Amino acid sequence: MCGRFALSKSDRIDWAQFGVRRGPALPPHWNLGPGRAIAAVRQAGDGAEVAMLHWGLIPSWAKDATIGRRLANARAESAADKPSFRAAFRHRRCLVPASGFFEWQPPVSGTRKQPWFIRRADDGVFAIAALWERWQPATGDAVESCALLTTSANSLMQPIHDRMPVIIAAEDYAAWLSPATAHDGASALLRGWDPSHWAAHRVSTHVNAVANDDAACIVPREGDAAC
Repeated sequence: MCGRFALSKSDRIDWAQFGVRRGPALPPHWNLGPGRAIAAVRQAGDGAEVAMLHWGLIPSWAKDATIGRRLANARAESAADKPSFRAAFRHRRCLVPASGFFEWQPPVSGTRKQPWFIRRADDGVFAIAALWERWQPATGDAVESCALLTTSANSLMQPIHDRMPVIIAAEDYAAWLSPATAHDGASALLRGWDPSHWAAHRVSTHVNAVANDDAACIVPREGDAAC
């Protein structure tokens, strides 16, 4: 799964890569979790736009918003066929910029899972594949929400967790966002990423509390060296 991520280097986003003519100034975040509003790039007319979406997808047919608590992630292997994600996969794909993500390694001894921070080795911003939906409650304003796509872990992630977010290569941004890209073409972009340009390090359990949204969340654990 992908339950937390950071976007602490929003000033490094190359909005032109996403097809966005003028991107917003986003505040830094080090510990974004489900239920928060997160920035996503989606198709808008003949270009792309940045929208703030509720993390936790609420299908258009949902009776209430609580289903979104269970739909923060969608499995890349089955999202195109699942009722909760099928329409979004066909028509409402988006990209979520990130500077790193967190995963929790099962304990070898003791009872507490060990959090890890995974980032690009060059500390660059990358884009996680996502789907978005618009839900209209019986009363009040429509809610736009999203789910991040995950896939099987690669060699970097396998010692930490069996799943990881799907990361879309910059050259594939336009194809992923375009509703003209058919099911098979979009599915082909949901491949595992090369671990050779990535790094991971243990962090303190400070990140366990989603209320802790500060730089301490990504600092290597005391006694560890960043790698």
